Amino acid sequence: MPTDLSNTLPFPLPPGLEAAVAAQASPSGSPTQHGAPQTPQTAPLPPDAPLLDRLLANPVFAGGLGLAGLGTAAAFARRTLIRVPHLLRRQLLVNVEISKRDPSYNWVLAWLSQPREEGGIIARRITRIRSLAVSTSTRSAGPGASGEGAQNGGVGVAAGVGENQKVHADIMVQPGYGSHIIRHRPGVYIGVKREKAGTTTTMTGEPHETLTLTMLWSQRNVLEELFREAHAMASKLHEGKTVVYTAKRMEWAALGKPRLKRPLGSVILDDGVKESLVDDVKEFLAARQWYVDRGVPYRRGYLLYGPPGTGKTSFIQALAGELDYSVAMINLSEMGMTDDLLAHLLTQQPEKSILVLEDVDAALSNRRQRDPDGYSGKTVTFSGLLNALDGLAAGEDRIAFLTTNHADRLDPALIRPGRVDMMVRIGEATRYQAAKMWERYYGDVDVDGKGKERFLARMEELGLFENSEGGGEKKSTRYTSTAAIQGLFQFNKDSMEGAINMADGLIPRTFEPELS
Repeated sequence: MPTDLSNTLPFPLPPGLEAAVAAQASPSGSPTQHGAPQTPQTAPLPPDAPLLDRLLANPVFAGGLGLAGLGTAAAFARRTLIRVPHLLRRQLLVNVEISKRDPSYNWVLAWLSQPREEGGIIARRITRIRSLAVSTSTRSAGPGASGEGAQNGGVGVAAGVGENQKVHADIMVQPGYGSHIIRHRPGVYIGVKREKAGTTTTMTGEPHETLTLTMLWSQRNVLEELFREAHAMASKLHEGKTVVYTAKRMEWAALGKPRLKRPLGSVILDDGVKESLVDDVKEFLAARQWYVDRGVPYRRGYLLYGPPGTGKTSFIQALAGELDYSVAMINLSEMGMTDDLLAHLLTQQPEKSILVLEDVDAALSNRRQRDPDGYSGKTVTFSGLLNALDGLAAGEDRIAFLTTNHADRLDPALIRPGRVDMMVRIGEATRYQAAKMWERYYGDVDVDGKGKERFLARMEELGLFENSEGGGEKKSTRYTSTAAIQGLFQFNKDSMEGAINMADGLIPRTFEPELS
């Protein structure tokens, strides 16, 4: 502690000596002015002081540390400002993603194309869709026919083709690719995002698409209403029609447009055949719980066999219309159809559909056995078909119809019970079938039935019915098909006399090779 000697001496010091004493007493060795403030000096740290203390004593390091702290605080604040909206979005909103491979994709697109009530000025500006896409379907229509598209949010346009026919186009305007906002009802807004993915999933190279719906979590009950309305619209659009599906690589795809349902009465089989088949299928559909209680696989198989043109495929189509089912067809001879693919398709069969495997004898007649290395080629093997129909890979809740023109060529393992539960021969046209078909085509003009008797007598005379007899001797039977009779009636739409006179055209023809 420095001592002021001028205050302790009993006599005053000369001015020069007083300055020297003051300089000697100053800690820094420099003269100080009386009354001037002195800056405190920090004593240097000893060499053995902690490293952190020595770094903090360094003004350069301390300043850099402060700047780093400020940068960290700024970055944290920035990340917080970014994360908070995302957090709020996750907590307050719900997203629903719909893939194009899902059946509801087209349903929801059709639902989004519906006209909606406009709100106020702000609502109209928010929900204004500037990116649109057009989906067009065409069909034949009679003169003055109105389009169904207007009932489903579309616009009907009819263009004349000839004098009595028109082509009707149903144009549906849908939200295009991008983000949109629609107003479902007052206070309920739905964000719509339609986008294409970079990958393709179909043979045509068409890019995969997704549709994402966003809404408030508190309004998520709107989703149930949305899908219910979309499904109702799709059901109404297909009302009175039968959808036919076909295998398209690893998935099922609709084969063209839905067909009009074929009335079951338009398919005329022999007496009692159609009724027994329909009753058996309906009994199976009503016995689901019986199968479950007894642990029996809930599936049933049918084999329809007989010559071509007898109505096997027509009956299946009419049965699907009667049950309000769709038809799922698989071509076993298709290139690239393998055992694994067949099993996958059968387990992914569309709901409420009848599985159809046509001409199974032709598909398996040239089947290849497995090579020594286990490779069997890109074809369906016999064991693969058996396993898909009734094995570990077989699905449940299935009605399967197999058709063939030659039942004698089928392996007994394929038609055993469990794989084929009911075998029905649909053969050549009988007298009963010819009579029913005549009534269907000419019943309105042949009221007394005399024309029908003449036609049946003519067919008997030509020996076109089994066990046709004439002159006490059995004639050689020349069977004909119901398809041939139908073709005859269609050629003579307005003339039953012409049908009777041309009955000899029903005799099956034999074509001989021409000699050059």
